[in-house]
Amino acid sequence: MSVKPIKMPSATKDSTILKIAVEMLNAPDKVPQLIEFDQSQPLSSIIQLLCKAWGLPDPTNYALQFSESNNQNYITEKNRNEIKNGSVLRLEQSPAKTVQDILTKINTGTDSEQTQALTKLSTVSSDLTFALEFINKKGLSLIISNIETGKFKGTALKYALVTFVELMDHGIISWDILENQFINKVVSFVSNQTNTQDPKIIQSCLSILENIVLNSSGKNSHVEKEITIPSLISHLENSDRIIQQNAIALINAIFLKADMTKRKTIAATLCSKQVRNKIYENLITENVSKETSVTELAHQLYVLQTLTLGLLEPRMCQRADSQEQESQEKIKELRKYAFENDANTNIEVTTRRQTGSLSKDFKKLGFKCEIDPIKDFNETPPGVLSLDCMLYFARNYREDYTKIVLRNSCRPDELECPFGKTSVELVKLLCEILLIGEAPSEQGQTYHPLFFTHDHPFEELFCICIVLLNKTWKEMRATTEDFVKVLSVVREQITRALAAAPKSFDKFRQKVKELTYNEITHLWQQERTNREVWESHAKPIVELKEKITPEIIDLIQQQRLGVLVGGTRFKKYLKINRKDKFWFVRLSPNHKILHYGECDEKSTPSLEELSTKLAVADVKCVVVGKECPHMKDLKGKISSPHLAFSLILKAAEVPSLDFVAPDEQIFDYWTDGINALLKEKMTSKSFDNDLETLLSMDIKVRLLDAEGIDIPQNPPQIPPEPEDYDFYYENN
Repeated sequence: MSVKPIKMPSATKDSTILKIAVEMLNAPDKVPQLIEFDQSQPLSSIIQLLCKAWGLPDPTNYALQFSESNNQNYITEKNRNEIKNGSVLRLEQSPAKTVQDILTKINTGTDSEQTQALTKLSTVSSDLTFALEFINKKGLSLIISNIETGKFKGTALKYALVTFVELMDHGIISWDILENQFINKVVSFVSNQTNTQDPKIIQSCLSILENIVLNSSGKNSHVEKEITIPSLISHLENSDRIIQQNAIALINAIFLKADMTKRKTIAATLCSKQVRNKIYENLITENVSKETSVTELAHQLYVLQTLTLGLLEPRMCQRADSQEQESQEKIKELRKYAFENDANTNIEVTTRRQTGSLSKDFKKLGFKCEIDPIKDFNETPPGVLSLDCMLYFARNYREDYTKIVLRNSCRPDELECPFGKTSVELVKLLCEILLIGEAPSEQGQTYHPLFFTHDHPFEELFCICIVLLNKTWKEMRATTEDFVKVLSVVREQITRALAAAPKSFDKFRQKVKELTYNEITHLWQQERTNREVWESHAKPIVELKEKITPEIIDLIQQQRLGVLVGGTRFKKYLKINRKDKFWFVRLSPNHKILHYGECDEKSTPSLEELSTKLAVADVKCVVVGKECPHMKDLKGKISSPHLAFSLILKAAEVPSLDFVAPDEQIFDYWTDGINALLKEKMTSKSFDNDLETLLSMDIKVRLLDAEGIDIPQNPPQIPPEPEDYDFYYENN
């Protein structure tokens, strides 16, 4: 396709000139124009010149648009700076002209023209410039009126509802403008379960109702009155994923805006086995198996889980009252399940009252306050929620409950894992892990499928975890002083098991059984090692190592020379084996002279007492092992030839100074020290180990401020310099 150039007026600044192409769709006779777009020139002037080149009358009826697939918005004075060199723009009808044509077709056109206009309207309504113009021309009011009165049918209704959602999403108009008649009409579309209804209609209506509930100041109560939770539950069985997520989003919105009484009613409906099965089978099982993105659906399930668990917050924040009969009865029931048999309940109760052993029972139950256990539940969180969970455990898992209580009551006090105290701390821990009491976040997507499989998911989770805690306590051989350590391991076991997204509580129970204390410590060590290995290969760490290695080598060298200055006693090996002879060698503080001489087995001669001297400058090199001259002379008489080393001298009269180190460390230190004096590389195993250890420690200390921050394998790329530095700033 040929491009017709058009000359624009010259600009005052080259930086404001962009070279772009402009095309006109549905106009094959209009050849695209290649122009110089001057950012300092008004848009109206540029459009006027384009219209003149194409022979188009009345430039006020035209506007420029972006032509990218993800951006076809009108170009205005505010967003014109998004235009880049090489962009392809489109000359289209102006928003005012487009609005006028669409309104005419909606009001007076045929059914076909009306549908065509609404189809286009549903697309262009996402553009803010168009939306403002359409709303100002009473277009939104017309759409609302025609939906209320039922004028739009079929395809026209579908696009009218899509248009309404797009226009309201701009936030230009308040949701409070909607009357009950409009809401009732939208509800009727949602309640209509006929298969002939277009899915787009249901999607849009569910979205509209959700926005009314969340964003209107007084209309949410009317929506709650007109639509029932069961009618929304039925939409969860729809095969359309958008309908499913919009339905659950509306349920969440109603749940969020309801008072505590209504929330409990809604929760009772949602937690019923029939509804839970629908949610689990249609939203969790089905969508997990699909490859399509389920991000929004995962978010809505997370919100539903958060709101449902949030019903526990009042109990979590409620302190126990010593005068409250309900809590007192629950504590008595805990004692009864632990110590009283059904056959002799009355005898036991009478005996215990006579002997005054209630406080002893409360001590065996692991309460901190044996005289008045109700005080154990004064801390919030977890408040009386922990008492609720303990009683649930005692009622539903009586065998496990009695085992835990009686087993711990038989242990010494320092080894006891007190049921009461650990239960309170465990409930507090579970509340922290599950963020109970916190509002749902906008980005949250983590939900736990097993919570949609039980009537009392939190209490059931507690029952599994209290058994786990006692098992871990035993594995760690913990004492009362290790309480915090045990809880940290249990936290890790619970969070790792939940992260595996088990589909049921049985699978969760199996997972935590696998995550023993030994397994957790192994995983911690492995992760720490993997992180260190990963970080050690990251380019920033490699560069840091290269920078500090010379400093570490110098530090090791100073330590080796310090050993030489301190001196070492060596056995004196001669051709005639005289093991009672020793000699002592030490380096002068200025590192220039080696002083040596004979000594006995226990003495440490001073520098002045060592009569023989050897200048370091006279040492040619150091050799080790079988290469040493004295190893060749002694012919295997030394049991540790690998500890032998010799200083080869430059003077012919004394060819070498020969040593056999008492152990490997002295051997490494002396050979490294001599090499350091000779300006040679230190090569011992001790040097390699010391270098690696000190490098690792130094890097860890330097990275303390970056703890918990993932270090990238490669540093981020430096962005290229801009074409010019004449930046544009817009003051809003």
